[in-house]
Amino acid sequence: MRAVEISVPGPPDVLRLVERGRPVPGAGEVLVRVAAAGVNRPDVLQRRGGYPPPPGASDLPGLEVAGHVAAVGPSLDEMPARWREGDAVCALVAGGGYAEYCVAPAVQCLPVPEGLTLLEAAAVPETFFTVWTNVFERGRLQAGETLLVHGGSSGIGTTAIQLGAAFGARVFATAGSAAKCQACRDLGAAIAVDYRTDDFVAVLREATAGRGVDVILDMVGGDYVARNLALLAVEGRLVQIAFLKASVAEIDLMPLMRRRLTITGSTLRPRAPAEKGAIAAALEARVWPLLAARTVRPVIHATFPLARAADAHRLMESSAHVGKIVLEMT
Repeated sequence: MRAVEISVPGPPDVLRLVERGRPVPGAGEVLVRVAAAGVNRPDVLQRRGGYPPPPGASDLPGLEVAGHVAAVGPSLDEMPARWREGDAVCALVAGGGYAEYCVAPAVQCLPVPEGLTLLEAAAVPETFFTVWTNVFERGRLQAGETLLVHGGSSGIGTTAIQLGAAFGARVFATAGSAAKCQACRDLGAAIAVDYRTDDFVAVLREATAGRGVDVILDMVGGDYVARNLALLAVEGRLVQIAFLKASVAEIDLMPLMRRRLTITGSTLRPRAPAEKGAIAAALEARVWPLLAARTVRPVIHATFPLARAADAHRLMESSAHVGKIVLEMT
């Protein structure tokens, strides 16, 4: 099979198209003949040498794929396997997506949502798994509450805005230009703040009549942590999923105690298949109907052939995109 590997840590040019042997699915796994694979910021971090795959995972980048089941490994129990050869699936994987074939745990596979193409489905797993577990499970967002999404024009951001609005929250977002802010509003954000020109804390305090925001999804870290805590309402929850600025922050614990705030966060990639399978089941029950109805949708900015993975990474690093970047195995 053709695959893109990281020859050495470094800039996009270290991504190299190679021929590799086709992987074999083990117990509880399926082999997916990949039609398309999503590109995500963790892929960039891995390419730079800062985000190694967990033990046992493929060294190839790529955390989400869509395609058809090519083979099914032995069942882990006596229950009949759900998937059959030829089934159209999308899957969250811990690595290996930048290839024509990819092994995925069966519990991390989901049927391609009705009405979506395989290319669209490849842009779903990483962001939808991440948003669901962080905003709705850890952040406990409820209908009628407010949600602030930092990086609203990113793949995570465009997903979080849509899901927050679909489940009855009033959604705010930050983004880095007027055009990106408009894209956030088009997806359902009531207010989008250009962080380059405005203070999101002041703007959203005013917008909430001083009450603050119930849940904040942050991928910036650094000095944003204290600003986020200052903006949270009583019983508010800050959910940290990345730190584009810094992983270290200084905070005053007194406001946290007085307003009974919660700081939480998670990473998805190292979690066990059983945990990811539970997220998959929740998504299929709660979110897949919204995708089929086009109430929410993956926002795809650009697609590239597999051989141009380096160009896809350059676009990702430029932050000029809105939504997702996808590789096609044509």
